[in-house]
Amino acid sequence: MKQKRIVKVKGEGYLKVGIVFFFLMFLLTNFVFSARVQSSNADLQRLKSRIESQEKLNLGMQMKINELASLDNALEVADTFGLEYNNSNIRVISE
Repeated sequence: MKQKRIVKVKGEGYLKVGIVFFFLMFLLTNFVFSARVQSSNADLQRLKSRIESQEKLNLGMQMKINELASLDNALEVADTFGLEYNNSNIRVISE
């Protein structure tokens, strides 16, 4: 039996090297982009955590403002300093 001879085309070696090169570049860019996405996700998580802590702080301050602005507190402060509580002198400031 006669064996078939494999014929090599002139640019076959360059083609193989090019395919391997592009495959390696694809893997490298995929790795770099996934690292950037992971870094962005970590930054996003940190920002969300800071926002949540600031919202909790704001809620606590709002509760303290409501407590200080209550009628009972106003009467108590007026009694402490010997003042009269006159409802007609109160002005409401709104945004």
